[in-house]
Amino acid sequence: MYVERPSRMAGAVVWTNTPSGPDAGRVLPDGCMDLLWHEGRLVIAGPDTRAYVTEGEPSAWAGVRFYPGTAPALLGVPAHEMRDRRVELADVWPAAEVRRVTAQVNAAHDPASGLEQVALERAAGTDPPDPLLRQVVTALDAGRPVATTADELGMGARHLHRRCLTAFGYGPKTLARVLRLQRALALARSGVPLAETAARSGFADQAHLARDVKELAGVPPTDLLGRPG
Repeated sequence: MYVERPSRMAGAVVWTNTPSGPDAGRVLPDGCMDLLWHEGRLVIAGPDTRAYVTEGEPSAWAGVRFYPGTAPALLGVPAHEMRDRRVELADVWPAAEVRRVTAQVNAAHDPASGLEQVALERAAGTDPPDPLLRQVVTALDAGRPVATTADELGMGARHLHRRCLTAFGYGPKTLARVLRLQRALALARSGVPLAETAARSGFADQAHLARDVKELAGVPPTDLLGRPG
């Protein structure tokens, strides 16, 4: 079962998940990076360009999902180096620091709360997030074209692309596509018919929505949502 709550860190979400049943370990692209706990180990989940499906027997996970673009500064690694990857924290941070925070998380009342505390401590020692990155997310999530977004932010398309690679792990066109997927899924899960969901989310039509969902999520919309179109 998946459960989430807002974090004390602005824009972040704290979650736990104990998968059960077929395909329960499918993680969809959302433009975010996570700090994960799994079986006593800490892992960084990079930004995904396609669904990530966990392997092996179902087991408990906990995580802090950071607002898009904020994790690289907190975790000390450019997002594009983590793209479509799950990397042990020990491969990124100094060994002594990893031992300290791993012990802190494992000694907490629950792993999710322990992860949140680690994230809050990192944030306290890091400069505030660049407000421009939130502006990029807001503009693209509203369906604004990439070129228009770059112009409104006063930067060239190449500069925006470089900034997005470091902050989000991929260029603004991919980020816009991922955010559009998440908008569509939110509407569809609220009961909006797929044809209307496609129109309201910025797709050309329902067939366009279906193609994007299949490419990004790995399954058709009806399978993902568990209901007919």
